[in-house]
Amino acid sequence: MAAAEDNLSLVVHGAGVIRLENRSVPEPGRNEVLIKMHSVGICGSDVHFWQHGRIGDFVLRKPMVSGHEASGAVIKVGSDVTHLRTGDRVAIEPGVPRENDNFCKTGRYNLSPTIFFCSAPPDDGCLCRYYVHKANFCHKLPEGVSYEEAALIEPLSVGIHACRRAGVTLGSNVLICGAGPIGLLCLLVAKFMGAAQVLITDLYPERLLAAKEMGADITVQAKRETPQEMADIVSGHLSGMPDITIECTGAEACIQTAIYATRSGGTVALVGLGSPMVNIPIVNASSREVDIKGIFRYCNTWPVAISLVASGRLNVRSLVTHRFSLEDSLQAFETTHQGHGIKVMIRCDKDDPL
Repeated sequence: MAAAEDNLSLVVHGAGVIRLENRSVPEPGRNEVLIKMHSVGICGSDVHFWQHGRIGDFVLRKPMVSGHEASGAVIKVGSDVTHLRTGDRVAIEPGVPRENDNFCKTGRYNLSPTIFFCSAPPDDGCLCRYYVHKANFCHKLPEGVSYEEAALIEPLSVGIHACRRAGVTLGSNVLICGAGPIGLLCLLVAKFMGAAQVLITDLYPERLLAAKEMGADITVQAKRETPQEMADIVSGHLSGMPDITIECTGAEACIQTAIYATRSGGTVALVGLGSPMVNIPIVNASSREVDIKGIFRYCNTWPVAISLVASGRLNVRSLVTHRFSLEDSLQAFETTHQGHGIKVMIRCDKDDPL
């Protein structure tokens, strides 16, 4: 077993303060496993807690270990764990229900108000050398799926959940607002689910180039257009209004564009998290029966996501553009904060250097 001083952890204090701190190596409970962490992706929410100390109702009131897009190897199992063994490689599902409430009973455990979630205050995340997690939410990896691909199962799950909720199906015309990691993964999933055309928008041409390479049919660089003007541009490119819009930015103007752009009777799925209060053209949506659906994380997605990656039907490897060691985590966060690349990955395992 590693010494306590070896459990280096990245701790977010908020207000732009983030530190590497040594914490004790935890012991797994009877239904838990101890994981030697390998790869952890940096998410926009991680950066937001670092810079602002909150996202919506989630407020950082004490220092918190960051990280929730993660994978590693099991090195110790609890007494009641039967489906995992020492040496198994796993992808970590970060949201774990604390009780079997009505949300869990109906299969929507992501909505449980008491759910544990890695790196959502007050719960610590897994950006550290060693981490304990509930065994039932550690998913064994098949041969051929790398640790980095396994860490990307988390954001891929957002894309799967969003496309399911939005009703993407054979022949759908889809608009995606935002070509960051989540928007690009929504693109991959929408195409896999049978979307006829996917148009994706973003401010940055390099992201739109990545979207084109990943299968986007049409890309549009947003500039200074009003939401109504952008909606008209989208309609012109698609020769009609999209059936479904998946909004991945959280920006007020983009949410407005999503509503204006979507055809009457269509669906807008809100994935991005921005300001707690936004102005939207609700009468426009209501009078045209545009359904607005919220997207909160995911549920029941890990097995299908792992299967899609393992089979090669979805290629997520190209999303990783930057890699850093755990010791260089501050540089990794700065890189993400500055908008460089697509997905920044941190290697936690000092025995498997970059």
